[in-house]
Amino acid sequence: MAEEREIPEQDEQLAPAQRVRSDWKALVEKVSYRGIVNNVPFIAFVVLLCVVYITNNQRTIETQRELNRKTEQLKELRWKYMDIKSQLMSAGMETEVIRNASVQGLKPIMLPAYRIKLDSAKTVAN
Repeated sequence: MAEEREIPEQDEQLAPAQRVRSDWKALVEKVSYRGIVNNVPFIAFVVLLCVVYITNNQRTIETQRELNRKTEQLKELRWKYMDIKSQLMSAGMETEVIRNASVQGLKPIMLPAYRIKLDSAKTVAN
């Protein structure tokens, strides 16, 4: 860093063509071997940032793929749920219950339901 080039006051007063030439020389000096060696920490930092960027992109892509797989599984499970729900609703209908019960020999009652009450006067007397 001791070789840093100081811009003399004359450069500010130079013509544009001369200023471009001096800027070009400064750029070549920065890109030269000595310029690269002096900037190794900065280059290492840039390389580290690139590695972190690539790793982050790979992780994001993998997460997106997993999310897509989970979405497909969710769609499939939702269809199964809807199918089973519709089967249960149709199985709970009275006609379906009667049909399934008739296989086991059960028949629906034709008379309305009634309640059997005990005569409280007769049970107290006994």
